[in-house]
Amino acid sequence: MDEVSPFAEVLGQAIYHFTLIKPLLPTYGHLLVSALFPIYIGAHASLSKPSSAAKSPKKSQEDRYESDTEEDESLGDAHKMEGLAPSDALMFPLTAGLTLGGLYLVIKYMGADLLNKILGYYFSQMGMLFAIAFLKDCFAVVRSFFFPRKYSGSGRIWKPKPAERVFQGAREDGSSSESLEVRHSPLPGIMGAIPLPHAVRAALWTCREVSYWRARLRIHVHRLFNVECWLSVLDLLSVAVALPAIGYFTFVTKPWWLTNFLGFSFCYGTLQFMSPSTFITGSLILGSLFFYDIYFVYFTPLMVTVAKTLDVPIKLLFPRPAGPGEAPDTISLAMLGLGDIIIPGMMVGLALRFDLYLYYKRKGMRKVQTEGNGSEIVKPVYQSATGGWGERFWTRSVAPSEPELEPPYHDARSFPKPYFTASIIGYVLGMLATLVVMQIFDHPQPALLYLVPGVLLSLWGTALVRKEVHEMWDFSDAEEEDEDPGVADAETKEPVEAGKQGSLFSRIPSTPKESPEKPSKSEEASDKSQAGKSDKKESTEKLELFTISLYHPRKRETSKPKTPTERGQSPEEDENWALVGSVERDAEPPAKRLRRSPRQH
Repeated sequence: MDEVSPFAEVLGQAIYHFTLIKPLLPTYGHLLVSALFPIYIGAHASLSKPSSAAKSPKKSQEDRYESDTEEDESLGDAHKMEGLAPSDALMFPLTAGLTLGGLYLVIKYMGADLLNKILGYYFSQMGMLFAIAFLKDCFAVVRSFFFPRKYSGSGRIWKPKPAERVFQGAREDGSSSESLEVRHSPLPGIMGAIPLPHAVRAALWTCREVSYWRARLRIHVHRLFNVECWLSVLDLLSVAVALPAIGYFTFVTKPWWLTNFLGFSFCYGTLQFMSPSTFITGSLILGSLFFYDIYFVYFTPLMVTVAKTLDVPIKLLFPRPAGPGEAPDTISLAMLGLGDIIIPGMMVGLALRFDLYLYYKRKGMRKVQTEGNGSEIVKPVYQSATGGWGERFWTRSVAPSEPELEPPYHDARSFPKPYFTASIIGYVLGMLATLVVMQIFDHPQPALLYLVPGVLLSLWGTALVRKEVHEMWDFSDAEEEDEDPGVADAETKEPVEAGKQGSLFSRIPSTPKESPEKPSKSEEASDKSQAGKSDKKESTEKLELFTISLYHPRKRETSKPKTPTERGQSPEEDENWALVGSVERDAEPPAKRLRRSPRQH
């Protein structure tokens, strides 16, 4: 009998395993897409102004009223990210190992029922916050497709005028006022060409206004807290959807699709607020967790036991067909831990922010070459890189013939992403390797064993090919101090003005000094008026025990100048503020109240 060649034997084994894995291909495809989804959207949501760009100027109050933006685009980039330090490369595996060991001991000696209840309540509280943020951004994406802030068509860029309920179109080549045209439909693109009855068109404009409605909510409790935040329709809609979903998951049952929804929310929120600040730190953290995952999967039963026993949203679940020795109606689920998404996803998000850093750095270098400033560093004005999915779909971006030195940039949201693309490819290859090895050996695999080399080798390999290893080594995503001198002065003066609440040493510099120059009478009058207003405001705040107020900024149809009294009025005196609840102390002494009482007459 002729011997089988090694190539034929390998080919036969490949065909055999492909026959076994063929029924599982939909499950593995579902798993791969579900792992990439939170990484992709979480990385893009984490984008903020890089150190190579300058702050964009704030919009005037009139410009804000002209458009129906939900809030300033700069607010979307104002979130603070928790930067990880190199010491976290040691703390992460130690903390995770101690937590994993504690959960294993509780499951072994006390059972999993009580632990599932306790952790279920805990994750339901945390999941509420993450789910609301996740749903709000999803609803914002859907809104941008139906009611975008701008769209292109017929060689024009169309922007809304909510006060007049029209879209105005200007030519893309920098038009003048004579070339403006008007569309009365609130729908974008080809949908705007559909003839609609006046009542339907008015209803759609109302829906658009409602979807962009926002108000400032203020809650004040005397000597406890004073909170102000923006409240929008998307917030209310997100709460209305997230609250019953969390309640159903906590108190009724835990279907796999609801577990995945909470898992997506956790991954999406974590990738926005936790990330290594440098590629060196990220590589150290991924390297330490690489060995942690190998040890606790291959050499101990801890991780597999805890993952299979706990019924909490720390994993993603995927329905799979029953195995060869199982009944056809057996419910079988494949699972993927959230750590296998979040840990590599932090490096993927850092790679995307590095791409944004390089984009503005190169734009600044082109600006220096064009303006001829020599070796002087010029930072281009930052344009928000988040959001705009619907606007990108409805607006065709045409590359200009000359370099864009001032915003708006046509590719500000679709900037080149070589490192992000490379890291995603490395993650996909690592995940495919995990699934293949798991299928061959029929044993749970530590996914980080394959994901960490895939992501790190793709990132550093791309830097080596592009000859940007030094640039990547020196890159830091840590927050910069405010460069605005006015803000810096205000920050330095604030502790001095608040010296009454500080220590003795903080009170000494706060002693008022005489100014060498005598102020004019107008300056003295303005100072007195400002002091009177501040005293009145402080006295009012001291008298308020409990207040809930809602302020809705209205669209201004005319640019009529305000009178001094209107400009100086407090939010409580503005008619746009609605006082939901207010309780004040009576500042009059008891004797005076008795004299004014009707019972004394």
